[in-house]
Amino acid sequence: MNKLKKQVFTLLPTQDLKPQGWLLEQLQIQADGLSGNLDKFWPDIKESKWIGGDKEGWERVPYWLDGFIPLAWLLDKEDMKARASRYIDFIIKQQDEDGWICPGEETDRNQYDIWALFLILKVLVLYHDFTQDNRIEEVVKKALLNLDRHIDSNLLFSWAQTRWYECLISIWWLYERTGEEWLLNLASKLHCQGFDWIKFFRHWPYKNPDGKGRWSQMSHVVNNAMALKSGALISRMTGDYEQLHSAEKMVELLDEYHGMVTGVFTGDECLAGKSPVQGTELCAVAEYMYSLEHLIAITGRAYWGDRLEKIGFNALPATFSPDMWSHQYDQQVNQVECSRREEALFNTNGGEAHLFGLEPNFGCCTANLSQPWPKFAMNTILKAEDGFAVILYAPMSVQTVFEGINVNITMVTDYPFKDIVHFKINTDSKIRFSLRLRVPAWCQTPEINIAGIGIKKDNGEFMILEKEWDGETEFLLKLPMKAELVERPNGLYSIVRGPLVYALEIKEKWVQINQNIVGREYPHCDYEIYAQSPWNYGLRINEEEITDSIHFEEREVGKMPFSPANAPIKAKVKGSKIDWPMINGSAAVKPELNRISDEIEELTLIPYGCTNLRLTEMPIL
Repeated sequence: MNKLKKQVFTLLPTQDLKPQGWLLEQLQIQADGLSGNLDKFWPDIKESKWIGGDKEGWERVPYWLDGFIPLAWLLDKEDMKARASRYIDFIIKQQDEDGWICPGEETDRNQYDIWALFLILKVLVLYHDFTQDNRIEEVVKKALLNLDRHIDSNLLFSWAQTRWYECLISIWWLYERTGEEWLLNLASKLHCQGFDWIKFFRHWPYKNPDGKGRWSQMSHVVNNAMALKSGALISRMTGDYEQLHSAEKMVELLDEYHGMVTGVFTGDECLAGKSPVQGTELCAVAEYMYSLEHLIAITGRAYWGDRLEKIGFNALPATFSPDMWSHQYDQQVNQVECSRREEALFNTNGGEAHLFGLEPNFGCCTANLSQPWPKFAMNTILKAEDGFAVILYAPMSVQTVFEGINVNITMVTDYPFKDIVHFKINTDSKIRFSLRLRVPAWCQTPEINIAGIGIKKDNGEFMILEKEWDGETEFLLKLPMKAELVERPNGLYSIVRGPLVYALEIKEKWVQINQNIVGREYPHCDYEIYAQSPWNYGLRINEEEITDSIHFEEREVGKMPFSPANAPIKAKVKGSKIDWPMINGSAAVKPELNRISDEIEELTLIPYGCTNLRLTEMPIL
C-alpha cells in the first residue's frame, strides 16, 4: 500500500515534450555553450574521480549531469545522449558490492559528505525516467540500503545535514515502485538527523545581512533556496499541513528582508539584504527554480508558477552571456560594471564573483548552470489526475497519451515578450479531460476566445477548461500586460510589465582577461565588462499615470532573444542624468541627487534577462 500523499501534478515523459520557437533556440544555445561542452575540456568533469580520474569527486559531475541529461533528451541529440550514458555506465560499474556509489576509499567514508550521494541518486532517477534503464532501480536500492546502514553510526554533517531532504526525491521514487517500508523509516531517520528548516524559520535570525566575511550554512543562499521544498517533500509522508505550506512563510521572510524585483533573494554567498549592488549566486537561481517546480507539483498552487516564470525570464538568462559560453557567479540588479577588484564588493564572495567566465569565484555554478533551462521546459505542461495543467507559457508541443487516447497540446507563442498564447489541441478520438491554464496574479483580465466550453476558476489561480475534446480545437489565450512601478528601498523604483522586469540598456565593452590560465581559451574565456554609455539616470515619469509615461515597442523574436542586441521588446521612457557615484567598480547603493540635469532625454529599457550591464532600480525625479 502506498502511504505517500499523491502529488497534484506530475511530469510528463520527456520523450513526449518537443520544445519549439525561442525555447528550442535557448536550449540549443545552451547545448552549443558551456553546458554541452564541459566534459570535453573542464578537468572537474572530464577527469573527475566519478569516472576514474583524479579531479573533483563530489558534487560537480552530479550537478552537471542533472542538467546535461535532460538537455540531451529534450534536444534528442544522440551524441549528447551517448556522452551522458558513458558517465552513468561508469558510475554504475564502480558501485561497491555493499552499495556505496561515491568515489573514494572505504576508509574515508566516515569523512565523506554524502550530500553528493543525494545528488547522484537524483541524477540516476532522472536518467531512468528518460531511458527506462532497468539497471537503475537496483543501483538506487543498493545505494539507499547502504545509506540506511551508514547513517546509523555516521550522522549527517555539513552539506548533507542542511540538504537532507534532497534524498527524499530518490527515496519517494523507489518507494512508489516497491512499497517497501524500510524506505519510509530511512526518510524518518534523515528527517531527524537533518537541519529543521521549518522550525528555524519560526524564529528566523537573518533579518539583516551577515557581517562582511562571515559565513554560515543557515544563511547560505543556495541552502535557503533548496530548503524551500523541504517541508512539502516530507509532508508527502507525514501529511502535516504546516510542512506542506511551509515555503509560503519562508518566501515571505526572504522577500521582505532580502528579496529583489527579479523574484530571487540576494546571497553572495550568504543572505545579503536588499541593496541593488549585492549579488545573487547562479546556483541559488537554479535551485530556487527547482524548489518551485516541486512546490507546484506537490501543492498544486499556481502561485509558485508565477514566481518560477519571474525568475526564469529575468534572473536566469541575465546570469549568462547571450551565447552561454560564460556565466557569472553573482549577478547584481544594478550592474554597471563587471571588473576585478581587490576589495570585494560582496559580503562573502571575492572580487571576481561578478565577472563573466568559465568558473568565476568557484566552480559549483559552472557545474550547476546546466539545470534550470531544461527543467523549465520539462515543467511547461504537467499531468493532472483529470487532465493537464499549463504551468509555464512558452513554445512547446506535447504528444502524449491520456486514458489510452493520443493527445497533442501545442503552444505557439512569443510569451513572455508578447501576451498571446495560441493553443492547438488534437485528439485521435473523443475524450473528456480538463485543461488548467495558470492565471498569473499580475493579470487582472485574462481573455480566452473559445466557445461552447465550460470554464471554471480554481481560487483565481487556474482557468479550467472542461470539455469533451474531439479532433482539432484551437483557441487564443491573452494575458494583457500592464506596466507597473515597484517601490524598492532607498527611494528607488523598478519598472515591471507582466512577467518581465525592465532595465536601462547600457552599451558595453567586453575585455578578455586571464588568457594565461589554462582552460581559458576561446570560447570559454573570462571577461570584464565596462559601460560605454551613461547609466547615471533618474526617471521622469508620472507615478499616477505610468502607462502614459512608458511606451513599448515590440520586435520579432529571433535568434538569441536574451541578448541586448536582439531584445524582442523595448520600453521608451524619459529621464535625466543625476549624480550617482561609482564605488569600488560598482554603482553606489543609491544616488545622491545633489545635481540633476535639466536636460530630459529619451531612455531605452530592455528586459532584464536581455542585459549584461543594467540599471534596474532608479529614482523618480
